[in-house]
Amino acid sequence: MLQNHTSNRKTGFLFLALILAGSITQAQVEKRVQPKWWFGLSGAANFNTFRGTTQKVTDYLSVPTAFHKGSGVKPYGSLLVEYRPKKVWGGMLNIAYDNRGGKFDQVLAPCNCPADLSTNLSYVAIEPSIRIAPFSNAFYIFAGPTIGINISRSFTYTQLNQTDVRDEWSDLHKTVFAAQAGLGFDIPVSKRSAETQMTISPFASFQTDLFQQPREVESWAIHTVRAGIALKFGTGKKALAATPAPIIITNNVPGPTTTIVAEKEIQFSVRAPKIIPMGRQVKETFPLRNSVFFDMGSSEIPNRYVLLTPAQGASFKEEQLQLSQPDNLNTGRSSRQMAVYHNIINITGDRLRANPQSSITLVGASDKNPEDGKLMAENVKRYLITVYGIDAARITTEGRDKPVIPSEQPGGTKELVLLREGDRRVDIMSTSPELLLQVGGSSSDYFRPVQFNSMQQDPLDSHVIFTVDGGADLLTSWNVDIKDDQGRVQNFGPYYGDQASVSGKMILGSNTQGNYTIVMKGQTKTGRSIEKSSSVSLLKMDDIKQEGLRYSILFDFDKFKTIASYEKFLMEVVAPLIPENGTVIIHGHTDIIGEDAYNMKLSQERALGAQKILERALANAGKKGITFQTFGFGEDVNMSPFDNNLVEERFYNRTVIIDIVPNK
Repeated sequence: MLQNHTSNRKTGFLFLALILAGSITQAQVEKRVQPKWWFGLSGAANFNTFRGTTQKVTDYLSVPTAFHKGSGVKPYGSLLVEYRPKKVWGGMLNIAYDNRGGKFDQVLAPCNCPADLSTNLSYVAIEPSIRIAPFSNAFYIFAGPTIGINISRSFTYTQLNQTDVRDEWSDLHKTVFAAQAGLGFDIPVSKRSAETQMTISPFASFQTDLFQQPREVESWAIHTVRAGIALKFGTGKKALAATPAPIIITNNVPGPTTTIVAEKEIQFSVRAPKIIPMGRQVKETFPLRNSVFFDMGSSEIPNRYVLLTPAQGASFKEEQLQLSQPDNLNTGRSSRQMAVYHNIINITGDRLRANPQSSITLVGASDKNPEDGKLMAENVKRYLITVYGIDAARITTEGRDKPVIPSEQPGGTKELVLLREGDRRVDIMSTSPELLLQVGGSSSDYFRPVQFNSMQQDPLDSHVIFTVDGGADLLTSWNVDIKDDQGRVQNFGPYYGDQASVSGKMILGSNTQGNYTIVMKGQTKTGRSIEKSSSVSLLKMDDIKQEGLRYSILFDFDKFKTIASYEKFLMEVVAPLIPENGTVIIHGHTDIIGEDAYNMKLSQERALGAQKILERALANAGKKGITFQTFGFGEDVNMSPFDNNLVEERFYNRTVIIDIVPNK
């Protein structure tokens, strides 16, 4: 029994240690707007430990042998309220059901008979405490007195060859006073922008046995280690604060310059390239979205997809797409990439023909009924059989109402037309490694991409990027005036977000270099005018001979955590191609569906997720001197890789693009 007693004490203290370790690990949790008043409930386990002497149990009964030690695990539950007027200090009050029961260690009666004594001692506890968050974050400590009002005093005494005794303790204090101290950690589970905040708070505390003697006679004392979880709710106004701007991250190595001018809650920064490359030869690895999107109300393959005759299909090779150039390549959009994607059915047919052991499943979703989805899939199958001569047994078709990963989510009401267009498609699925992206010798869920060479005009590292920290939340709009040495002024704007970009080539015009004063002018939503200034120097070089690398990864609707599914690809394919002292430009984008601010944050999370994976891979490889420039552009149409007119363009805009720039 002594061993059990020691084990319970160790368990309680171990939980305390784990909570403390967790608080240290989580000390840098992102700050949130906190209400002053919080209400909730908690549940916990009391690890009770008995010591002292107990022999007289009622006025008429004293057991033959005294009991001294014992332990037990009993429930605790409370209603709680917290008041937090400041980040550091506040107050807490718990009104609780507090069970201090347990079982005493077995003893031997004079007859050499084993005897046991257990109790279900419980109280209504009133526990006021001072709450202190020493680091002004989610970790807190608390301490204060406890008042217990007895509500249950039963016990059970058993002895071999004797009748069990079930009764209530005599000489029991109706009210007991003691003290407690503990620690906890508030974990937010609600959205930061929600008016009603909710947190889950693991906690642990120690209830001292000081004055904690439940009876007026003998010396029975109880101390308790408590461990549990509280659920708290608070409602308060959202404080006016600058929303973090799209992220510009650079390592401490030579690279693009960033200047920051700060005034109170608004910051204005300018990122200007030291040298503006006019163009760059790029070897691009273009991901294939393995879906064919159908027009609303039609089960026929849309004519924007390249559909060949059997004679043309006989001579089609995927490699031809690496050589052909669409006429409108220089329109500023990714016409070539769309031209490649619109051959997705032909690419699938060519790969199936080249790998006769492979097979596919066509999953049609009509947004209406499974039968219509099946018909869409059958039309794609018929094309592959007719044009590429694929054996029908190698192609399975299925029909669904919604795709496996739908765009339209339950409860959503905004932009339903655009969302439903994305759910009317045929997904090309396969488990054949010949068709899939190969990473480290294993297959993935993504089709093998297409590679081609192209000339990249106005690469992102040739842009001057302006960031107004808080622009979206605090300003109605803002503009940028750029003045050269001769006093000529170029005006750009208005802008409504946190970040904007202008091509360095556009600023320089026919000049090869220039010095510029940049003035940002805006008006806050409270009517105050804001003006910030900075300066940059630009240099254009036409004869730079560089070959860069570009990789893209795609995301499903409203998903950023799927970055983990690309970890092997980023670590084993992309990272080894990054040279020491090179530059990696990562930019995240979204489609136009949803709120601007949400899409901006989503694109940042996607881009930063890719950067973290690459940084880990480069550190493992011992590569040094890498400069990362990481941006989130949200749904900014001026920076989007594609238009947003076609559903497939919107899907391709849910992307993170990684440009690897070699050493200059």
